[in-house]
Amino acid sequence: MAKKYVCTVCGYVYDPDKGDPDSGIEPGTAFEDLPGDWTCPECGAPTDAFEAA
Repeated sequence: MAKKYVCTVCGYVYDPDKGDPDSGIEPGTAFEDLPGDWTCPECGAPTDAFEAA
């Protein structure tokens, strides 16, 4: 099971097993492999605002 990451701004959980299809992120995409311009789909925070859950 892949490690999940939580947005410290709004609480959104990025689950690598689900990805972020609305943003073009395929299921199975590790957090570390997200594109540099990916942001939280809920609040727009950058990846450095996330921490491991």
